[in-house]
Amino acid sequence: NQKKSLNYIINTVSAVHPIDPLLNLLKINGKMVFVGAPDKPLQLPVMPLLQGRKMIGGSLIGGLKETQEMLDFCGEHNITCEIEKIPIDYINTAMKRLL
Repeated sequence: NQKKSLNYIINTVSAVHPIDPLLNLLKINGKMVFVGAPDKPLQLPVMPLLQGRKMIGGSLIGGLKETQEMLDFCGEHNITCEIEKIPIDYINTAMKRLL
């Protein structure tokens, strides 16, 4: 169970998606920063924010200098990403796995 296992989430998704499952992954005082820009508003569940003292913020993606600094930081601290490519007809199962 990954619930309450993360301090930070950098949300890069630029499509409408549920936020609640991601908020459930954050520890107390956890932070989620949006760098993706969905074309429609997202629903924001407030109670998980209040109960967990969680914060949501946003940032436009930086230029080449900031991107290189971020990549260097990740390399120095062995921070990697996990990507799973799935077929579209698997999306409902993938969302259940995310929960």
